[in-house]
Parts: sequence; structure tokens; C-alpha cells
Amino acid sequence: MKTIQYNVKCPEVIILCELLNRIGFQLTVTDSFTMVVDAAVKEFQLKNNLVVDGIVGVKTWSKLYELQPNLTVHNDKFLCEQDLIDFSNLYNVDLAAIKAVNQVESSGKGFLVSGKPKILFEGHVFWKELEKRGVNPVSLVSGNEDVLYKSWTKSFYQGGEGEHDRLQKAISIIPGSIGPEPALAAASWGCFQIMGNNATHIGYNSVTEFVDKMYLSEREHLIALGRFLESHSANLIALLKDKNWDKFAYYYNGSNYKANKYDEKLAIAYRKYL
Repeated sequence: MKTIQYNVKCPEVIILCELLNRIGFQLTVTDSFTMVVDAAVKEFQLKNNLVVDGIVGVKTWSKLYELQPNLTVHNDKFLCEQDLIDFSNLYNVDLAAIKAVNQVESSGKGFLVSGKPKILFEGHVFWKELEKRGVNPVSLVSGNEDVLYKSWTKSFYQGGEGEHDRLQKAISIIPGSIGPEPALAAASWGCFQIMGNNATHIGYNSVTEFVDKMYLSEREHLIALGRFLESHSANLIALLKDKNWDKFAYYYNGSNYKANKYDEKLAIAYRKYL
């Protein structure tokens, strides 16, 4: 694990937040090493007789892992080179192109430290999914404002395990015998954050089947990505074959992709893997 400190932005910060939360801290899981994260690191270092400098290097990482309750390494869930080669062959896409997408779009990993798939719960999608099933969301809002709202907001994002807590809360308020699918459909899942409400459109029998697959491995996340790209109305597989990073980023990330330079990042990563 690389050394990180205040003001960096990288996937390792997500892991740091997850590890700190597992031992009692209450951080919003983020890839940005903010002042809040810095304060938590310094508190951890002070409590564990480490140099209090806010720098997460070998000693701090080692102590963090040493103190983790029931931590299991989930190597069998991780994406491997052969998975990417298989994707390349299946869709006749340059291996360097899918490696670029994996680097830029997967945000480093598809599973939390606990072994659960990474998710992000969207309360505005939950609203729509309830309406599709004949449920009036307005009647359920009181006390559930953090998981059920009509318009998109990131105000209630928690990241990490907190998103699974939000998902479970959403499931708990679904009335009658409808089951959990409205909530499962309202989360994005895994490495490539495919929304659950895409499940049947991209070839799964149900949202539940899709979610079960997302718990298995990052290979399953990659399979879902391939299905999503292939079924997209803009034919994202074709754009990937052509290395049309501008249009690919637009349709995959949305109209604000330029703000995060997704197209430039994809082009740079592609050249790296050639």
C-alpha cells in the first residue's frame, strides 16, 4: 500500500476510511484525503503510539490492518489479467482499451474491505422504482429523507458500508409483499457502478439475480459492464473499439464528463497499456 497524506486523492484513501470506520471512526468514505480524514488519522496514530504526523505509511497501514476485526483477504474476488483478455476476445476490443476503462472507470476496486460489493444508493431512483410498482413514495418519506427523495442529491451519500446501511433501510420501508427489488434497483453496483435498474435490460432475469452476481467477483462486474456497453443505445462497444474517448465518456459518465477530464484520462491510460 502506498504512502498517503493530507490533500491527496486516490483509491487508497477509500481503503483507509473503511479501515478506520471498522475500528470505531465515523467517516464518510471518500477518495479525498480531507482535513476530517487527516484528523482521524492523527487521532489513530496518537492512540496507538505512532508518530502523529498524519502520514499513512508502512507503520500506520500495518497497525490499521493489525487491529481489524475478522478481516479476510478476498483475493478470489479480484479481477485478473485473464478476465480482461477474455473480455477483449469476446467483444473484439483492444486489450489496452478495456484496461484503460478498468483503470479509469472502476475507481480501483469493486469490493469493500468486508467483502461486500461497492455500492452507491440513489434515493431519487428508489422513488421512481416505488412509483413503477404502484407505491406512493410521499407516504413513506417521513423519517426516511436520507434514502427517499424525488430529486437527485449527493447530500446523503456515506460511501463504503454506509451505503449498504442506507440500502437496508430502504428495503425495510418497502410495503407489503413487493420485496427488496425497488431498493436493489436503486443502487449502482461493483467496479463499474452499473445501476441495478439496468438488470433485465442487459440480460439478467431479475434485479435480484444481478445483485447476487455482483456479490461473487469482479469478473462478474466486468461481465455486467460488457452487457451494459453492448446494449446501450449509443453502442458503446463500437465507441470503445474506435477509441472514441470523447463520445464514450459522454455516454458512460454523462454530459459533465469534461469537468473530470474522463476522456483525457481514458486516452492517457490507453497509451500506457499499448
